[in-house]
Amino acid sequence: MDASSLHLLPLAGLLIGGAFGMVIERSGFCTMGAVSDWAGLGDTTRLRAWALAIAVAILGAQGLHLVGAIDLGRALYAGTRLTWLGHLAGGALFGIGMTLAGGCGSRTLARLGAGNLKSLVVALVLGIVAYATLRGVLAPLRIALIEPVSTRLPQPQTLPDLLAPGATAIRAALAGAAALGLAAWALADRRLQARRALVAGALGTGLLATAAWAATGLLGHDDFDPAPLASLTFVAPIGETVMYTMLATGSSFSFAVATCLGLVAGAAASALQARRFRWEGFADRADLARHLVGAAAMGLGGVLALGCTIGQGIAGLSTLSVGAILTMLGIVAGGALATRALAEGSWRAAGRSLIRGEAP
Repeated sequence: MDASSLHLLPLAGLLIGGAFGMVIERSGFCTMGAVSDWAGLGDTTRLRAWALAIAVAILGAQGLHLVGAIDLGRALYAGTRLTWLGHLAGGALFGIGMTLAGGCGSRTLARLGAGNLKSLVVALVLGIVAYATLRGVLAPLRIALIEPVSTRLPQPQTLPDLLAPGATAIRAALAGAAALGLAAWALADRRLQARRALVAGALGTGLLATAAWAATGLLGHDDFDPAPLASLTFVAPIGETVMYTMLATGSSFSFAVATCLGLVAGAAASALQARRFRWEGFADRADLARHLVGAAAMGLGGVLALGCTIGQGIAGLSTLSVGAILTMLGIVAGGALATRALAEGSWRAAGRSLIRGEAP
């Protein structure tokens, strides 16, 4: 990779992350809210917005692949080793964690930009636990539990490669059918049609995920030292950002770190412009405990599942990866379980008992 690309790729990350921060701060696009609305209220409006974002991301990523701009076979989501237990269990753990913490990784950064100090604590704990699970003290446990039950596939784990390796027409047909089906289901709902800001947020999210694929695939291209092909994701990158802030001289200002910092800055700019910037802290010890547990669960679960509601739920699904599908099933199941448990008050009561030193 030449020197100009080394500087342009992080700059692209800052711009894409900043735009994404503005989009989700202004539109109310929230994947955790989508699951909670459905599980707690039976309202699928924001779930349909999520589906619309996925549809746009599928068209964008698969289109870039089909014209030869990027090679999705290089993506993390296309590996031949399917860690199915990690996807399901990690996804469920992440879904529970995001509900307890009040938002996924991207929403946490956006809320931090808008003045929510609870999100600062969540981001720090999420990042530390994620890095500990990826490379630190929890890594041996992760390897011992997940690797032995993984499955080695004969082809990359994306549906086009599994069904018809190298068949361009099959890939185009699958991508088109998936995108059209998701978009049709999303836009069939009049409540979503009436929420133009949310529709714009979904479209913007899908387009920015595509832009991230293009940035890492084109600016990061190098025959000898290519940058990882990636899109938007916010679990391991938050850990990388924490490490970068402490050890800038010993780590690189990567595309992933740039998107995280850009997201916070973009959300802050949007909140200040709209006069929505508000300092907010924890209500009590129970609130603190719930956020700490949720942050740790997201950090651990996100690494086990190889992504989050954005990293797997949009970027991963845009590759039509089987692992991404399993992760999303886990996230939705875990988020729904946590939403219903919180609605019943059972976890709140257990948390208060734990803080007071009482038996649950």
